[in-house]
Parts: sequence; structure tokens; C-alpha cells
Amino acid sequence: MSISLDKVKKLREETLAGIVDCKKALEESKGDLEKAKIILRKKGVKIAQKKSTETTNQGLITSYIHHNGRVGSLVEIRCQSDFVAKNKEFQQFGKDIAMQVAASNPKWISPEEVPREKVEEEKQILVEEAKGEGKPSHIVDRIVQGRMKKFYERVCLLNQPYIKDEEKKVKDYLQQMIARLGENIKIVRFIRFELGES
Repeated sequence: MSISLDKVKKLREETLAGIVDCKKALEESKGDLEKAKIILRKKGVKIAQKKSTETTNQGLITSYIHHNGRVGSLVEIRCQSDFVAKNKEFQQFGKDIAMQVAASNPKWISPEEVPREKVEEEKQILVEEAKGEGKPSHIVDRIVQGRMKKFYERVCLLNQPYIKDEEKKVKDYLQQMIARLGENIKIVRFIRFELGES
């Protein structure tokens, strides 16, 4: 099946994957863009898993200041080589993550970082909420699990919908960058400032 260059370009723009990978994914999906995106996402996850143990001691610290000057953030992003640290796409990724932090105000990078006592406290609140709504006790656990997912989407950077494309999470964007640049990339820490905050 012949895949048009326009379709390859469109997929590349939407996923940041390389041209060859986009062409292969479109061939595999018989030209279906949505299926091709899923193929590329799975490939990105596999690459990210393989790279996850590799040492990251290069990278950058970048910032974002919202145009009203009242909100700003700093983030540290690491990669494996100086070559990738200087790469424009890696630097743009850093700026995008700093913008995400400023806009969405996460508290932690991932659910694994949320202190256990905070998780237990939130679960307890959600159990009481579900019971207060008169939900049957046998489905309270399932309701709490669903609401905890929403809690993580609110407070964990990697679980948040990505502000430039809410179809994907920040972790999907991170996996795309790992697959695209061929190195392990880690968001190490961030801080957000808001004028007047103590």
C-alpha cells in the first residue's frame, strides 16, 4: 500500500516520531492515522522501558514565566548526553514541561512520589464521600479507585493531561521524546512560583 507523504507529515507533526517510524506505522495500520498513533505510542513505551535504567547526568534547567508575570516555574530535566542536552527539541520539551508546571500546578512528579500518608488521607476522604452519597458498600472501593485516578491527574505532573494536547498525558509526551531522541530522559524536579504566595 502506498502511503502519501502528507499523511506521513501529519502523523509526524502529531506524534513527534521519526519519518521512517511514521511511514512504518502507517503501513502497518493500512493508512489509518489513529491506529498508527497507537502503534507509535506502544513503540515509545517499549523504548522508554528499555532506556529507563540508563544513567542521566546531562540535561538542563529551564524556566517559564506566564505573560502576566504573576506565575513562573523552574524545571530540571536530565538526559544521557551533552549532544541531546543541546538539541532544540529537547530544549523545547523542557520549556513545555515548565509551562505545564506553571499552568497546572502539580505537587509531585509521579504517583510513586506522593507520601503514603497523603494517599491514605485522600482515600479516607473519598470513602466518606462515596458513603455520604449513599453508594452501596460493595462498589465503594471501585469508586474510590476511579476518584484516586482523578486525584493523581490533578496533583502528579506525569499523569496530567498535557496542556498543548489534552488527548495525551505528560508521560506520553515524555515517552515520545525518549523514543525520538533515543536516550533516557527524566523530569527530576520542579518548583512553581506564584506572586504573593508564602
